[in-house]
Amino acid sequence: MSEHRDVWVFSENYDLMLELLTAGNPLAADRSSKLVAVLIGSEIEEKAHELLKYGADKVLVADYPKLKDFQIEKYLGILTSLTKKNKPEILLIGSTKNGKELASRLATRLETGCTPDCSTITIDERGQLLTKRIVYSGNAVVTATYLKKPQIATIPHRAFEKLEPREREGEITKVEVTVEEPQVELVGTNRMEVANVRIEDARIVVCGGRGIEKKEDFKPLQELAQLLGGQTSNTRPLAEDRKWFTGWVGLSGKKIKPTVYIGCGISGMIQHIAGMRDSQVVVAVNKDPEAAIFEVADYIIVGNLYEIVPAIVEALKKALKN
Repeated sequence: MSEHRDVWVFSENYDLMLELLTAGNPLAADRSSKLVAVLIGSEIEEKAHELLKYGADKVLVADYPKLKDFQIEKYLGILTSLTKKNKPEILLIGSTKNGKELASRLATRLETGCTPDCSTITIDERGQLLTKRIVYSGNAVVTATYLKKPQIATIPHRAFEKLEPREREGEITKVEVTVEEPQVELVGTNRMEVANVRIEDARIVVCGGRGIEKKEDFKPLQELAQLLGGQTSNTRPLAEDRKWFTGWVGLSGKKIKPTVYIGCGISGMIQHIAGMRDSQVVVAVNKDPEAAIFEVADYIIVGNLYEIVPAIVEALKKALKN
């Protein structure tokens, strides 16, 4: 019998940690093992108790003042030490920018495998972790399993929905660890200005593409999103080519899963579709009747977005007044 046991989850992003508990719950049940959350940071005791409500059977807490800000060397050292000592069978890590780097370094230290950006995780007939991930701009799915343990996989935002919290009993253990001194010095942090709701959590997204000629022409889309209680986003060309924005929706950007997605002036390149393909309802506005995005749209509007979007905005304003 393998000495490796239990399913662990970790992310420096707390909201994603709650989603990882949803992902890990059936895996732990299948293996008749515990679902363990690893919590690293400073003054985090309250979060530890909350993790039990969201499905964790046990929480390992590394609570030190010097862990207030994420630094890869510190977190990597703690996870390596805890993993070698406790030998989890499966380790799920949040697929953030920091999380991907952390997972790959951890797998290297432990001489095991790591599957990034998994869309599906199950247990196969041999009792091994079976992962699936989308590749080649959404044109193929890779299925992978592991030769060694722990089996490490990273999970992106919104791949799983967090469970409803409920009162549960569980174990909280404060672990004693040695915090490695990093080889680089953190001299300060500057917080970027962001919307109140992350684009990954938005229920309604109005997205603009190359059909928008000038940055100021984005205002009608912003007004539409505001009226609907949603958020705006954009495709990669507007961020990378035109330098209008710092992020985008797509294979190499944010993966979103809104209730309603409205694409304006977007041709529908496969790289963008890979980032919004899980939207529940897709509305597409494009003057090209052959636009590829129409193939995945539930509602199609063929026309100039400069005429269509303002018309929708005016109609919504009138409806709201009444």
